[in-house]
Formats: sequence, structure tokens, C-alpha cells
Amino acid sequence: MRIPTSAAALAVGGSLALAGLAAPAAHAAGPAPAQECRSLGVANLYGEFVEGDDTHTPDAEGAVAVGGNADFTGGFSVGQELSAAEVDALPGKNALVVAGRITGHNTQVMKGNGVYGAKAEGAVVQAHQGAITQGASPIDFKAEFAKLRAASTALAAAPQTAGATVRAEGVKLTFTGADAAYNAFTVDAAKLQGAKEVYVKVPVGSVAVVNVTGGSYDMAAAGTSGFFLWDEGKSAFVLDDKSQSAAGGAIRAKLLWNFPTATKVTKKGDTAWAGTVLAPNAALSLNTPGVNGGKPSGGAPVNGSVIVASLTGTAGAETHHYPFTGCLPAVLPTPTATPTVPPVVPSGSPSATTAPSASATPGASGTPTAPGGSVSPSATPSAPAGGKPGASGSPAAPSATGTAGAPAVQASASGSPSPRTDAGGDLAHTGSGPVLPLAIGGALVLAAGGGIVVATRRRAARKA
Repeated sequence: MRIPTSAAALAVGGSLALAGLAAPAAHAAGPAPAQECRSLGVANLYGEFVEGDDTHTPDAEGAVAVGGNADFTGGFSVGQELSAAEVDALPGKNALVVAGRITGHNTQVMKGNGVYGAKAEGAVVQAHQGAITQGASPIDFKAEFAKLRAASTALAAAPQTAGATVRAEGVKLTFTGADAAYNAFTVDAAKLQGAKEVYVKVPVGSVAVVNVTGGSYDMAAAGTSGFFLWDEGKSAFVLDDKSQSAAGGAIRAKLLWNFPTATKVTKKGDTAWAGTVLAPNAALSLNTPGVNGGKPSGGAPVNGSVIVASLTGTAGAETHHYPFTGCLPAVLPTPTATPTVPPVVPSGSPSATTAPSASATPGASGTPTAPGGSVSPSATPSAPAGGKPGASGSPAAPSATGTAGAPAVQASASGSPSPRTDAGGDLAHTGSGPVLPLAIGGALVLAAGGGIVVATRRRAARKA
């Protein structure tokens, strides 16, 4: 079929314009910006991070930081399992930090340095691969714990991951989550301490945060005997301990027990606790004696770090060096509204009301927009900019606005979008830069197509 010249001209012009308008969408479909990965700050470097006093024997495999006094009477060793890189990452390479007074006749720092504020009479502190000094703490415990409390509260305020379940069945309590990146659970302390066996089933590589509500938790209340983690390779739950763990320890490395409001947390002495314990307001007792064959028993470890207000551990209680390695969601304040600055219209444009705007065109940046053309900030802490998982547990896409209703870009005097500066920091480029020139180019192509049609008709009229 023969296509008239006028139709062909319009087809060419229209296809070029559509191709130009589609380009930003293709650009936006490229790799997403890297998501922010939050840790627990300085506390993440230490196996025991204690705001106040720490009374403990016989050892901690990782580093130890104490904001108050440390009583290591009976003997205490620190840092045996630290790698050289982990020592280098510590403040001043100090595997032992005691801001207050240290007591004990046999404190051994196996790797790294040690620093203390004061030493009790007769106290002995020795370093095997470093130096011991008396001086000021390299850690601001007050500032660090203020941040840790805020993080603990924010983590607990986020909703439980969609699809995640906490199910009590007889003596068992099972946490099940299927999200590949992040699984958040919420459970009452009374329900957790009522379980004799605790099971956690999440994909390898995902972060699991168990938010425990209530003022106290006592593992000995119901005689909790073990924490079992799902091993996908074995298609079975594995009792976590020093000698064995699911997926070679990959599950417990990203398992965090968060106690935002607890003031007392008690671990049962003969039960190994898998994962890191974040209880920034709590006094932690590591070794409430259990019973084994009618005889008191104790000494089972925490297979992870402990971050607490104070710590007491005796009769063989240990913390094993399995630091938390998960990425926590960014916790950002709720955005506040700011006036939207109207775009500057380039010289020669018809009017301010007709000038194309990269921020006023819904979807122009390749980012879904709310009615009105601007991305609406989340009202919950579960989806802030920076990659925080949403209610589904999947990381949310970074927001295109840093403030409510404020566009991510505005047109500059040259007509090209330029990054907008907000009080919240620099905003990421969302792929909206080419929209304005491409839109104008598309309009010019359409106009050219129309001109071709007019010229063709005039030539045909003269021939007639």
C-alpha cells in the first residue's frame, strides 16, 4: 500500500518525538543508585560495648569497650579471635577500652592495644601484641549510646515485614521471613521468654531483626534450651553453638535481637544465644545458672556481640567473636515542607506557565510520582530515602525529593535542570536531566513534520 507523502512526514516526525520522550524512561531504568548501609557505629567493632560497668570473667573473644568501671577479678582475656584488619579498625587499635577504673590481677589483651582511665591497686593488665596505656577514652560513650538508643527505637517503630510470621506452637516459637534482603519481626518479651526452643527461618544473606517489646526478658523463665537457625543446604534447623551453625554462621551474623525498652535482660547460663543483642537501656546478666542432670550448669556463650547499659557475667560466661555484619535501614527524620522555588524560564521562551519543567512533568524523571507531580515522602520510618526497607521488607527506592513537595531538580537560567540544594543534603541524580532538552527537541521535530506536510500540499496545489 502506498503511503501519502503527508502521512509519511507525520509518521517520521512523530516517531522521532516519541523516541526522544522515551529516552529518559530508558535512562532511568538503568542500575539504581547504591543503597545506604547503616551499621551500629563504633559499637559494631566491639564484642562487648557497655555504657556503664562491666563485671566479667573469663573472657571475650572480640574487643571490649567499657564506659564505666571494669571488674575482671578472677582473670579475663580480650581479643583472641580478632583479625589484623579488625584490630586496625578499632579506635587507636584499642581492643580494650575502660573509661573508668580497671580491677583484676590477670587481664590479658591478646591482640591490639589497651587503654584505661585508672587502675585499682594491684591490678595487672598486659598486652601480647600491643601496648597498655593510662589515658582518656578514645570513645565518647555518651554520644554513641544516644545514637544507639535512637536507632533501637527507630528499628522497633518500623512495621513487621509483610509476610513475616511469629508463631507459637507448644514449646516452640518460630520466626519465619521470606524476604531476601530484610526481615523484621515484633514479639512481646513475655511470649519470647515463654518458649523453650526458638527457631529462626530466613534466607541466607538476609538481615533479621527481632524487635522485643517490654521492660525485661528472662531466658531462664521457661528454661529456654536452644536457638535453632534454618540451614537451606541441609533443609533443616541447626542448633547454634560454637561448633556448629546454620550456613556456616551466615544466619547468626545478620541476626539482631533489639530490646528498645528493656531495662533488664537475663541470659540462661547453659543456653548459647545466637546473634547480636542490642539492649542500650538494659543491665545484661550473661549467666543465670541452668540445671543439667540435676546439677547447676553454665558457661554457654552469646554467639554475637552485646551492646548494653551494663554487664555482669561470671562462672564461665563468654561472648564469642561473631560481630553483626548486616545492613540496617537508614533512619531519617520526617521531611519538613519547604517553599517550592518556581523554575527560571530561559530567555526566548513563550511564558513561565508554558515552559517545560523536569519536576512538574509527572514521571519525567522515570520515578513514579504522586498526583500533582512530586514524589510524596513516606509517613513512616520504613521507607526513607537511602534504601530503607518498606513494609514489604524490600528496600525502597530512594525518594526523588528531600523535602515534602520539593522537586529534585529545577531549571537553570540556561534551560538545563540543575541539582537543587536542600538542608537535608545533596540529592541524587534521578535521570531527569535530559527531559527538558529532549522535550523541546521533540516539539521542534513535530513542527518540522508539520512544515513538510504544508509544503507538500502547496506543491500539489500548484501542479493542479
